[in-house]
Amino acid sequence: MIICTKIMDYRLGTQSQFVQNQVMVNSEKDRASLLCMKALANRGRLDTVSQQMSSHPQYLESFLRTQHYILYMDGPLPLPYRHYIAIMAAARHHCRYLVSLHSAQFLRVGGDPLWLQGLEAAPPRLQHLDHINKVLAHQPWLTARSHIQALLKTGEQCWSLAELVQAVVLLAHCHSLCSFVFGSGSDSDGTPTPRLHHGTPPGYCLCDAANGNTALSPPPAGPTEKASRRRSLDSSCEVACLLEQIQKSQEEIKERKGDRLHSQTLLHSDVEEEEEAMFSADPSRFVTDPEFGYQEFARREEDHFQVFRVQDYSWEDHGFSLVNRLYSDIGHLLDERFRNVASLPFPHSPDLKRAIWNYIHCIYGIRYDDYDYGEVNRLLERGLKLYIKAVACYPDSSKTPLCPLSWGPVKASEKVHVNLLVMEARLQAELLYALRAITQYMIA
Repeated sequence: MIICTKIMDYRLGTQSQFVQNQVMVNSEKDRASLLCMKALANRGRLDTVSQQMSSHPQYLESFLRTQHYILYMDGPLPLPYRHYIAIMAAARHHCRYLVSLHSAQFLRVGGDPLWLQGLEAAPPRLQHLDHINKVLAHQPWLTARSHIQALLKTGEQCWSLAELVQAVVLLAHCHSLCSFVFGSGSDSDGTPTPRLHHGTPPGYCLCDAANGNTALSPPPAGPTEKASRRRSLDSSCEVACLLEQIQKSQEEIKERKGDRLHSQTLLHSDVEEEEEAMFSADPSRFVTDPEFGYQEFARREEDHFQVFRVQDYSWEDHGFSLVNRLYSDIGHLLDERFRNVASLPFPHSPDLKRAIWNYIHCIYGIRYDDYDYGEVNRLLERGLKLYIKAVACYPDSSKTPLCPLSWGPVKASEKVHVNLLVMEARLQAELLYALRAITQYMIA
């Protein structure tokens, strides 16, 4: 139950603040629990990314909504194409976690298994997307009108403008998600987390994720402890029933013909485990030109690569309206993500938050004329800057050892917060370059 504290009248300010904070904490925990339950019911398990983000449930909700819309809801691209594009994007950073996850999803939505042999086995249309995938992943400032024109030219293997916009959003989403996976250490080990037959990690308790504790809990001592944990998640009948159904065996659910939805969910989780294990191979099979990577924008000697000035082309004034017109509603969903990550409570100065965001845009060649970049050096310690740059520009655990985040006394939720800022700032940077190139093509 969420109480609206705005209508309460307390004479003691400290008592009012305490009650308000307590209500906020309780509501946020309830919200995180429900989001984790939805993720568990949907995929038969709570994936690593959701576990990490669950310490910020408001953001997690908008992230899951956007990701589901891009991958499964209305759009010009067929579902197998969407997951294959996600594989291509994750492979640029050798992210085994996302490559194996989307390989399994690719098969579940009817994708051709032969395509998973490598990029050369995919249709020519997807192969033609490889160049812009490479550029956006590592040097997005190279994205030009000519790249858009080459993909949209008339012919049997051409892309429509609506298809290309959805593909670009998918590429940028997965590139930036690789940064989050790398920063959180989710891709450090290619071995999948061991799970029980029903898809739940052994000894894992959903309330741990809701509280921001992503480590696996020790195995329960017995049935009594299991029951107490189950009751502690939420008092609502819906969540209790959902837990009960998820924990029942697949055979029992099959006997209950009236509950086909949960039976199908558990069956898919078992198939998914086998498929992810089968296709957790080297992502390099989906990569061409592996030597192409990030280069320092600020040290480039070429004069024709000018700084991207937000005053000339911004998300709020240009990118949002364009992407929303060509790919219905995605602009609102992306904008909600940017707003949510900006509004997350931060225990440090708001100036520090803006410095992190602007520093990430700066290393991608994007500048704000109304910002004093001396603030970046003043507010960001060297260790924090090294961490941010590694996560944003080199999210490849096979090549880049992640330097520890040595900035102050960092809590787990604060590190996740920094990783979310990196992910969203990088996402917006890639979208700005891609959408500007599309705008230049449209007005040429």
